[in-house]
Amino acid sequence: MKIKKILNNNAVIAVEGDREKVVVGPGIAFGRKRNDPIIPDKIEKTFIMTENDKLATLLGRIPEEHFTLSEKIISRAEQTFGLKLNEHIHLVLTDHLSFAIERTIDGIHVHNKLMDEIRLLYPDEFAVGLWAVGLVREELGVALPEDEAAFIALHLHTMKPQGSDLGDTIRQATILRDMLQALRRCIGRDMSAGDIAYQRLVAHLRLAVGNFDRYEFHALDEEMCTLIRRKYAEAYGCARKMAEAAAQLHGIRIPEQELAYITLHIERIRNPGKRV
Repeated sequence: MKIKKILNNNAVIAVEGDREKVVVGPGIAFGRKRNDPIIPDKIEKTFIMTENDKLATLLGRIPEEHFTLSEKIISRAEQTFGLKLNEHIHLVLTDHLSFAIERTIDGIHVHNKLMDEIRLLYPDEFAVGLWAVGLVREELGVALPEDEAAFIALHLHTMKPQGSDLGDTIRQATILRDMLQALRRCIGRDMSAGDIAYQRLVAHLRLAVGNFDRYEFHALDEEMCTLIRRKYAEAYGCARKMAEAAAQLHGIRIPEQELAYITLHIERIRNPGKRV
């Protein structure tokens, strides 16, 4: 495997046979030049990308340490998830992270309005995002806001093998946010993320929120739905408010059977010690 192009001290585009690869490792390009063989002991990570030119352009305009940090975050994420992320993550996360660091240094903070929903929908990705924020602070002395953990989480989620695209991911988080805001207004208080009943509601909505058009809703019979509506009238009223928000803001219709099931979750939130 020989060097075709040096990207920075820690990354090169290499050629092996008729295939191009991006090869990463500490000091892998130090003192080397085009057509030199790559020292095997220096190789830390190898991946094949269809976007080598874009990556080369990006690495030519950002500080080298930003790419190194991005690779550490990707490695952490892949270890946490137990899977390989789409190759595109090396480009998009590096670009996002570098821009976020530059913005923070300049005193510009971008608020992520979906942070609470992203934290709930994608807890593993958000945890890696928080770790990434700590890593940047530790290695560069730059205190990224916690909002960046949510932005990083979104990029990681969309680059999973079964992840949706970024637009769909943001839409799902927005639907969840609007429905939960309607619930907060209805019950007249905030809900604790540590409340097991609240966690169960979120977990339930998480399964449904991206697939309302094809989700297999709970098949409660009409008699049971009627009983739930009567017995838990206030909780059912809140479920209706959530459904109205979904319909008005996102054009989503939630079936009556599903509302009855959501009602049971809401009743547990309203009355934590009550058996439902």
